[in-house]
Amino acid sequence: MRIMGLDVGTKAIGVALSDPTAAFAQPAGVVRRTSPRDDLARLISLIRDNAVGQVVVGLPKNMDGSLGESAARAKRLAEALEDRTGVPVVLWDERLSTVSAERALIEADVSRRRRKGLVDSVAAAIILQSYLDSRRGAGGSGEPGDGVPDPGASEGDTPGREAP
Repeated sequence: MRIMGLDVGTKAIGVALSDPTAAFAQPAGVVRRTSPRDDLARLISLIRDNAVGQVVVGLPKNMDGSLGESAARAKRLAEALEDRTGVPVVLWDERLSTVSAERALIEADVSRRRRKGLVDSVAAAIILQSYLDSRRGAGGSGEPGDGVPDPGASEGDTPGREAP
C-alpha cells in the first residue's frame, strides 16, 4: 500500500509518495494552490491515480507545541480528504521539515532557483519518511491495522490522529 505525504503551505502543497511497501518516501511533485475546491480535486485525483491507502498531512505546530492558523488549514484539508476519499488521514508533526528540506537541497548543491521548486515536495518526503520510520520503529509494518498504534495518537482524534 502506498502512503502519501503532504506539506500544506499557503501557495503550494508538497506531495510525496511511499514505495509500495511503505518503507521509503520520495518527492512526487507540488500542487500549486488555486482554490480550496481545485486543490482538493487535484489531491483526490493523485490519491486515486497512485492507489494511495493512507495520507499523512504535516501539522505545522509552533515550537511550543501550540497550533496556529496554518495548523487549522492543514486540519481542514485532512478532514476534507478523508471525507471525500474514505482514505485514512493522519496528522503528523512537521516542525522544521521545510528547514530540513532546504538544508538538504543546499548540501546537495541544488541551485537556489531549482530549490524553490523542490523544497515543498522534499519537505513532504521528510514528513512522510518520519512517519514511516516511526511505524517501523514501533515494530509494525507501517500498514494500518498492523497492531501497532499510531505514535502519539489520542483516542478519538479523527481524522488524522494527531501524532507527536
